[in-house]
Amino acid sequence: MKKLLFTLLMIIPSFLYAQDIMEGTTYFLPKTVLKVNLLIEKTSITPGELHLYSERYLKKRDVATEASETYRIVSLKMRTESIPDTAKQFTARVDQKHSINSIKLNSEGIILAVNTDAKVPAPAQPFVPAPKKAPLNPHDYMNQDILASGSMAKMAELTAQEIIDIRESRSQLSKGQADFMPQDGAQLNLMLKNLQQQESALLQLFEGVTEKDTTEVELTYIPEQEVDRYILFRFSKKLGLVDRDDLAGSPYYISVKDEHVIPTNQAIAEEGKRSKDDANIFVNMPGKIKVTIQGKEAMTTLDTYAAQFGKCASLDNELFGKKLYTQLVYNPITGNIESINTDLVKK
Repeated sequence: MKKLLFTLLMIIPSFLYAQDIMEGTTYFLPKTVLKVNLLIEKTSITPGELHLYSERYLKKRDVATEASETYRIVSLKMRTESIPDTAKQFTARVDQKHSINSIKLNSEGIILAVNTDAKVPAPAQPFVPAPKKAPLNPHDYMNQDILASGSMAKMAELTAQEIIDIRESRSQLSKGQADFMPQDGAQLNLMLKNLQQQESALLQLFEGVTEKDTTEVELTYIPEQEVDRYILFRFSKKLGLVDRDDLAGSPYYISVKDEHVIPTNQAIAEEGKRSKDDANIFVNMPGKIKVTIQGKEAMTTLDTYAAQFGKCASLDNELFGKKLYTQLVYNPITGNIESINTDLVKK
């Protein structure tokens, strides 16, 4: 019995100590990440059915003879976002000893504001391609003689003649010399538009069809230290975006240079001044970096502040004591102070 009582006495103090945890709100400071947005244009070329006769009948020599796909980078841009820095997790004291009424966090637990409201940054809007026109079907614009032709050579000859006739009719309308002129300008424009559409459709039989599609690709890079010409991705004109280790693509390098610039902040507590009753309100003092992405076809540069290239510091505990009421808004990307407002607490 004495042995059991001694064991309980040994357990109870430990249990009570474990329950003496800090009351408040747990939050993260942010880590800055880079978002690299690529607009990639894909060009698909399909040769026309009559491409072999394009030079003979239309004097065109540079038409496509084989199907092909090519890619190019239309734009290369960088921007910053943030993720929770798991190495900077703190619990703010919300109790009678501190003038902290509210702490606003985003959906990932990153602190946005203390004792006030803060706007959550709107997510970046994705690229939306322009609507494409319905493709023309050349066979819908063939006359009866073309459709009844018995060979590809005869079809090419008749189609070329039809194209020439359409061009002549359009020219006569434009000059006002057509046998049947329209009644007004609107009708004239409609007739010219229809003739242009017929010619474009029939020309596809010789020139082929070229289609362009643009898509957006977003890459994420977390700069942790200075780097010089690190391969971020590779790009091929024939394959588009490929893996970093795929030598079929040309490399695009990212370089990160630490400018060793950290903004000062007078609200920071002096070193060694913190006590066990501190409010535990921390901020980032981000460092300035210069980021460059360069490749064969595109280059972009971004000067920005990154949380992980600076340091983390505690705010002066007096800001959240019984005498002062402090409203604090954070920069959601860097964790630095965006704005701070302090008032005396009225008794």
